Amino acid sequence: MSKNLTKRAEDYSKWYNELVVKADLAENSAVRGCMVIKPYGFAIWEKMQAELDRMFKATGHQNAYFPLFVPKSLFEAEEKNAEGFAKECAVVTHYRLQNDPDRPGKLRVDPEAKLEEELVVRPTSEAIIWNTYKGWIQSYRDLPILINQWANVVRWEMRTRLFLRTAEFLWQEGHTAHATEAEAIAETEQMNDIYATFVQNFMAIPVIKGVKTESERFAGAVDTHCIEALMQDGKALQAGTSHFLGQNFAKAFDVKFASKEGTLDYVWATSWGVSTRLMGALIMTHSDDQGLVLPPNLAPIQVVIVPIYKTDEQRDAITAKVETLKAVLEAKGISVKYDNRDTYRPGAKFAQHELQGVPLRIAIGSRDLENGTVELARRDNLTKETVSFEGIEDHIEGLLKTIQEDLFNKALHFRDTHITEVDNFEDFKTILDTKTGFISAHWDGTPETETKIKELTKATIRCIPNDFEPEKGQCVYSGNPSKGRVLFAKAY
Repeated sequence: MSKNLTKRAEDYSKWYNELVVKADLAENSAVRGCMVIKPYGFAIWEKMQAELDRMFKATGHQNAYFPLFVPKSLFEAEEKNAEGFAKECAVVTHYRLQNDPDRPGKLRVDPEAKLEEELVVRPTSEAIIWNTYKGWIQSYRDLPILINQWANVVRWEMRTRLFLRTAEFLWQEGHTAHATEAEAIAETEQMNDIYATFVQNFMAIPVIKGVKTESERFAGAVDTHCIEALMQDGKALQAGTSHFLGQNFAKAFDVKFASKEGTLDYVWATSWGVSTRLMGALIMTHSDDQGLVLPPNLAPIQVVIVPIYKTDEQRDAITAKVETLKAVLEAKGISVKYDNRDTYRPGAKFAQHELQGVPLRIAIGSRDLENGTVELARRDNLTKETVSFEGIEDHIEGLLKTIQEDLFNKALHFRDTHITEVDNFEDFKTILDTKTGFISAHWDGTPETETKIKELTKATIRCIPNDFEPEKGQCVYSGNPSKGRVLFAKAY
């Protein structure tokens, strides 16, 4: 497995694209804009999925599954939502192919097999789910409904990049229904907090929690809460969103319930989701010029053991020792791979596991057996140490926790040293062109100013932070009065 990655400083985009492929995470498919997630990449996604699923169920949510296809009439029911996704929709118009009489051996759409109603391939599932909820909800006793689904969606992107933006991607989408506005708002905030906890504790990525401006909200939402992360190249990445939908979808699909007081009211709604875009965030936050760097909490393989031997006898003696160590580590819940392939030399194995970001590597040879030691190498900082075999399981357990913390603290330091307060537009543009990162600046609250700044600089308001503090000032662009600072950045 050849490394030879482009350096981040030379071409960050090319480095990212090469790393995804060479680390065996994913590759482009025969379908334009779609990807094949390879087993190693999918193993990381499965670990994300498992932890998020546990967190959702711990807060009372259940999994279900809804159709991939949405009748066009249902999709159109909530106008803002339909308008927001219309340009990205793939649409099924026919249901059969036939032999092409003009081209032997080829197929064409059967003109007689046109659907009575066109079907939208789901870009998001609010329409089909809320049409379903109409049959589930009659009384306050039926509420709340707390449903999540793990699914794929299609958004017909013109410019794609593996994990970050593809025409089809994997995600989870939560859709909940509530009797009161307060319950729905609390749900929206709770799910955004869950995303932040997961991304920080498992992905080791610091995030800023906040709300989106009106122009950046989810189509059809009253409010969109988000978590924003900062990548190594200084661009922001929206890592998750949670939407308070008010009664918009309930009204669009006529979903009412009989309240305790005997009135007939529309329910209150939320939706929330994260996707395989998190894989892109993971790669771009921690990885280096040598390859992938994985936090232990998400690494499919936390420890890899590589034997170094010359004879079959040495190999057998090392293997016996490794089997004991492997069992002890696995008893502690640590995932271990014994790389005893005889088709690769140790150096090639080291290179592969470094490229694929395995947090800890153990090398053990015949001399190590004699000395009762092993060589332990950390992937995050590329340091090595010789440690005693005695008590090594406790040392490794502690080291994995240290690596997890160190990765988070390193990313946090980078993020915090790349937030710049700016008070005039010239400085604003200079920072974007040089230091990059988040810019904390006053904004007058108007969509016109927001749009103009985006047109001139390609920077958007990433969020109004939850810890927003009122601070009178002048808008960085218009000079009009401002109530406080928001965070701008160029973003993925």
